[in-house]
Amino acid sequence: MKRNTTYLTLSMIAAVLIGLGSCSDAFLDPDPKGTLMEETYYSNPDEALAGLVSVYDPIGWQTAVSYLNFGAVNSASDDHVAGGGGPNDMETWQRWSNYTLNESQGPQQDYWNRNFTGVSRANIFIQKLEAGIPGLSEAVTARYLAEAKFLRGYFYFDLVRLFRNIPFYLEPLTTDNMREQVQVDPTVVYAQIEQDLKDALAVLPPTVPAATEGGRATKGMAQALLGKVYLYQKKWTDAARELAVVNGTPGGTSEYGYRLLENFEDVFRPDNKFHAESILEIVCSQGGARTWDHWGQFYGNVATTMFGPRGYSGPYYYSGWSFCPITQELYDLLHYDPRFKATVADLDSLEKNGIAQYEKGYMNTGWFIQKYAPLVEFAATSGVRELNYPQDYIEIRLADTYLMEAEALIEDGQGGGPGTRAYQLLNAVRGRVGLNPIEATLDNIFLERRKELATEGHRWYDLVRSGRAATALASRGFVAGKHEVLPIPYAELLNTQLVQHDAYK
Repeated sequence: MKRNTTYLTLSMIAAVLIGLGSCSDAFLDPDPKGTLMEETYYSNPDEALAGLVSVYDPIGWQTAVSYLNFGAVNSASDDHVAGGGGPNDMETWQRWSNYTLNESQGPQQDYWNRNFTGVSRANIFIQKLEAGIPGLSEAVTARYLAEAKFLRGYFYFDLVRLFRNIPFYLEPLTTDNMREQVQVDPTVVYAQIEQDLKDALAVLPPTVPAATEGGRATKGMAQALLGKVYLYQKKWTDAARELAVVNGTPGGTSEYGYRLLENFEDVFRPDNKFHAESILEIVCSQGGARTWDHWGQFYGNVATTMFGPRGYSGPYYYSGWSFCPITQELYDLLHYDPRFKATVADLDSLEKNGIAQYEKGYMNTGWFIQKYAPLVEFAATSGVRELNYPQDYIEIRLADTYLMEAEALIEDGQGGGPGTRAYQLLNAVRGRVGLNPIEATLDNIFLERRKELATEGHRWYDLVRSGRAATALASRGFVAGKHEVLPIPYAELLNTQLVQHDAYK
């Protein structure tokens, strides 16, 4: 994959190219012809649909190699180390894992590129929709506009929680103003995220047909994200209200059709896409039959190969690149938990029992991610196996929203003893795997989040937003007041009005 090391605004300008490949060279290289294309495009419904797809496209970068966002954030938590083949393998992850980040070294450019590309594409698309696209009906225009606003809110949320002070704009940038953008207070960004999600929620369909539209935005998706956005701002009453609609009766089926699956392992089966517990799911497939010649344009979930054991010989799995091995602390926490086998690929035990062998990668612990493991049963049958694994990535699921609502209720002073809603929510998650009920305290809720959502990319965010990161990550080099955010990428500071966080200067 060609790495984008250009200015902040080049990732924005590139949006006008409407490149639908995840990270093609054509997309990353802005061309003056792109402006002409933006002016002449969107002349019919087919081009409008292509424009909508281009706004969705950066979401899929979650599972590409360099843009593997949930892998990077896993490596920064106390549940994983970076791993891989050596200390320079995926150096951006290594830097975050051991907290030697600086403005030039770390994963920040990838997060910046992905999300500002999404924002820029959304802004262009919204502008074109509001101006009117010939032949596009009012109903379709309204739905497309709602989807674009949902996506803009999604991308801005990722940016503001990772970087805090970011440039903020709602219209396409020009060559005249692109380098004049300044950072704004996070409250400004959050206010727009809330408005975008509310606008989307009012129009989006409650459900979509999974076979033909799985992955498109729905009311439930927008409401879940809105509740999460409120939670991150500590707007507890608002968060609980929105999440209660998503969740419905604890243990039952909500108005959107969401429910906890009976079998925890079924949540992560690659052949169980868009199930009743999934709220926001990023689509992956082997349909593209990608090869190494398609680097950066993968349709499959490359995360599974990244997380798989290196040099593996044995049943169940195929070889991967040994990133994000699980720490001793998480292993000990889960070892006697009913979710252990569905969460941890215990290569250490397989080898000790003579069932398998594998190469000990960098920082090896013997334990790997099972939820997104490269399982032989579901290996791609076309293209390069490592690049075409068909497992979707579930970014938000119902157990997550149950626990977020429980947290908001406790923070709002609602109580967590037997009979309270927070108690019911927490213990619906625990009861699904046969665990006894416990009081809904903040400590119990965060502990349950760590176990239930382990390896899914939530732990680092939970530590930071709850103020627990400095203690949990002290041995890794985490510095309070600094590492709660990523540094502004060096390339984005050149010839712009952006300034670096004081702690990174």
